[in-house]
Amino acid sequence: MNIILFDGKEYSDLLPLTFTRPVAELRMGILTFAERWKLIFQTEKISYLTQRYLSEKYTLQNEEENVFINPAYFPNQDFIYQLKNLKFGEAFYYQEELVAAKTTLENFQLNNFVKKIDITFESFHIQYPWDLFTYNSDAITYDFQLITQGRKSCTLSNTVKIIGDPSQLFVEEGAVAECAILNTKEGPIYLGKNSEIMEGAMIRGSFALGTGSKINMGAKVYGGTTVGPYSKVGGEVNNIIILGYSNKGHDGFVGNSVIGEWCNLGADTNSSNLKNNYAEVKLWNYKKQKFIKSGLQFAGMIMGDHSKSAINTQFNTGTVVGVSANIFTSGFPPNIIKSFSWGGKSESPNFKLEQAYEVAERTMKRRGIELSEQDKKIIEYIYNNYQ
Repeated sequence: MNIILFDGKEYSDLLPLTFTRPVAELRMGILTFAERWKLIFQTEKISYLTQRYLSEKYTLQNEEENVFINPAYFPNQDFIYQLKNLKFGEAFYYQEELVAAKTTLENFQLNNFVKKIDITFESFHIQYPWDLFTYNSDAITYDFQLITQGRKSCTLSNTVKIIGDPSQLFVEEGAVAECAILNTKEGPIYLGKNSEIMEGAMIRGSFALGTGSKINMGAKVYGGTTVGPYSKVGGEVNNIIILGYSNKGHDGFVGNSVIGEWCNLGADTNSSNLKNNYAEVKLWNYKKQKFIKSGLQFAGMIMGDHSKSAINTQFNTGTVVGVSANIFTSGFPPNIIKSFSWGGKSESPNFKLEQAYEVAERTMKRRGIELSEQDKKIIEYIYNNYQ
């Protein structure tokens, strides 16, 4: 089965997180959407139908018969069963939106299907960035069962205090922890390969720690939190997702937020997740070019890839930060910080493109990864089209 994950209309509403990736490469739960579908179908034959400027890095593998899936629709058993029984030429629709199809690339692009089937959809649909942290706890539980079924967990040091059901803790090879408290009463805890939890950390499930990531000494981590691969977390976090390769290593609070890749939050960076008047939080929507209602009382920050904050930065409730922004001026930054901002204020100048490359190269080099020409082209496209 050749699976192609396609960007639906959600792509524009999921900016700034999708400036640098297709929807399928977003992380929620333990896995990215693409990783989840690979496990579900037990295949490596997964590719992307995405924006043209992203397609050189996130390539399309076309065959005579393809299964197209909109990854913004989170799977459940009924949906998976229906997909596996989808016949060639058929397409699934939910509330008049295309969810999946089995056909040729040409017919898919022409919206030419032999049969259009309306389906009921009982799982959750990711439409906006804040949906990622809203449903993250459920996604962690789903992924935990998917990944650990039939497998045996490694063990941790006997200095670790486990509260709750030990079977809801899964430890991959090379993961270590000392003198930490892990509480699984409200959800599972998953520790990825070669991850580390340092002394004095207190963690409540549901929680996922990615490959090679670290929880620093004395950290307080509340449920619904995912720390993607090769990241560091310290201080206090609650219901956040770090997509990967980013650091929030020091004291300070971040809650109900999504942080992209290659970001760094300076010491004592704090992000408010509740308005003083307890009102519904509005966040910036790039497609509509205005702030829209989130339906949430708790919503912190959405930060695009390669953005950084200086020490003691204070983010307002519902702040949206673009790509490669450098935030360091005094006072509260505005609720929308443009991509490539040099300072973080609305009147701040733009970060020069070559300097943005240099910072990205230095940041990625620390993880042993090079900034590729494909990455540069993506950053250049964003620089030229989304300022």
